[in-house]
Amino acid sequence: MSDAKANKAGTAKTRDAARAARLKAALKANIAKRKAQSRARTDAPDDGAPKDKE
Repeated sequence: MSDAKANKAGTAKTRDAARAARLKAALKANIAKRKAQSRARTDAPDDGAPKDKE
């Protein structure tokens, strides 16, 4: 019986670790995406298009 409990605990830890790894990867991808978007906005050449003035 203790083997079954240990196996479930190990599985839960593995699941949690996998979830944490997925979340970390998603966060890194999101940060990279935001940096790229920011860079694209600041590095974009002025194309002469009128800018919104509010």
